[in-house]
Amino acid sequence: MPETANPTTDFDKKAAWRALWALVIGFFMILLDTTIVSTAMPTIMASLDADISGILWVNSAYLLTFAVPLLVTGRLGDRFGPRNIYLIGMAIFSLASLWCGLSDSLGSLIAARAVQGLGASMISPQAMTMITRLFPYQHRGAAMGLWGAVAGIASLIGPIAGGLLVDSVGWEWIFFINLPIAVLSLVMVFKFVPRLEPQAHSFDWIGVALSAVAMFCLVFGIQEGDSTGWEPFIGPVSSWHLIIAGVLLLAVFVWWQGKTKSEPLVPLRLFLVRNFSLSNVAIAFMGLTIATISLPMVFFLQNVRGLTPTESALMISPMAVVGIFIAPRLGKMVNKLSPRILAVPGFLLFGGATVVYAYMMHADIALWTLLIPSAVQGVGSAMIWPSLSLAATRDLTPRDAGAGSGIYNTTRQIGSVLGSALIAVMMDSRVQAQIEKASSKDPATLMEATSVGLGQALLLPGFAAVTAVIVVAFLSPGKKS
Repeated sequence: MPETANPTTDFDKKAAWRALWALVIGFFMILLDTTIVSTAMPTIMASLDADISGILWVNSAYLLTFAVPLLVTGRLGDRFGPRNIYLIGMAIFSLASLWCGLSDSLGSLIAARAVQGLGASMISPQAMTMITRLFPYQHRGAAMGLWGAVAGIASLIGPIAGGLLVDSVGWEWIFFINLPIAVLSLVMVFKFVPRLEPQAHSFDWIGVALSAVAMFCLVFGIQEGDSTGWEPFIGPVSSWHLIIAGVLLLAVFVWWQGKTKSEPLVPLRLFLVRNFSLSNVAIAFMGLTIATISLPMVFFLQNVRGLTPTESALMISPMAVVGIFIAPRLGKMVNKLSPRILAVPGFLLFGGATVVYAYMMHADIALWTLLIPSAVQGVGSAMIWPSLSLAATRDLTPRDAGAGSGIYNTTRQIGSVLGSALIAVMMDSRVQAQIEKASSKDPATLMEATSVGLGQALLLPGFAAVTAVIVVAFLSPGKKS
């Protein structure tokens, strides 16, 4: 494939796959960072003397700055070339990782994670855009299958690597580990990823401003809701003020997108495509589920059952191991099937297994039995990711690839942000309710109450995944291109 390529007219299969492998490294790093941090949360909380609301901001700050710019960064890739924006995002992400590792206070770590999120927001939509533009439809399913397998590998290696690093050299190294991966990614992207022809877009600056402020108000309001107890209108500006302002600004943004005579930031015509709209709703549910599923498990395994970070990571590893083996095989067949053929049973298995896991969380449960629902979660996850990604992108033209991937990634991150805020509320409220119900300070009783409370919190992602079945049941076979 030439240095400047137009894959829609000249498909070079070997060059496209080399480019995909180069991009996969960056995608792997983002997911690795997320899963490593989840495993290390209890240790970071103790090291920096933080409470659970404070430590959750380590993830929330990242999700906030990841979600807010996504609509803009997707379009920036169209305008200035996805390769260029990807490389800039990778540089920002890696420097922020160094800052995270050097942080000696919770405030510094949260600020560094916010910068990391900005870098990730530049990387993520470019990767999906390049898959859409490098691979014709008939080859795209296999590419999405590799994408899903890498997600499985990262979700396996991340917690285990995080546990080993925390147990041996300290939590700081969960961030330092990003640096050699980032260098490898930069080298490979420079070498193998072509400079795709920029799309001649005008830039809707009013839309940029409206979307950025609306997203910030919504996301920050949701995140702050937990710390203020969701009390209405406390002080001059409360979380409810921000959420209401965000909703109103979002409505103005949608109105503007329909009225503007320049090219809109979000082409509303994309939502007339049934599969694109439904995939966006479904991926929001999946984002919520993925952002919330590991925290109750990790706190149960480490704080109740006394496992080390490494041991707790191994306990949840069957989900990733199963996904690694299944995702590539599903990728080869996903473009031959209607997306709902995989998505419906995928969400049923994933959500159902999570609900079962929640009800199994008792202080005296035989730990080996928890491996079974974890493995079933892996089967469901491997079915969901490629089917939704392909359904969302299959009918996008190269001109709409950046906008479409930006929207898709934004809705996933909105789900993640909402889940991150809600799981903090659920864990705190359900554990406290069970401890009060137990009305005993006996250690064994308190441990069981904590276990049941954490299990009830885990029902949030379980029911969210099951609810998504209703959405994906209406996906259509779509038109092949």
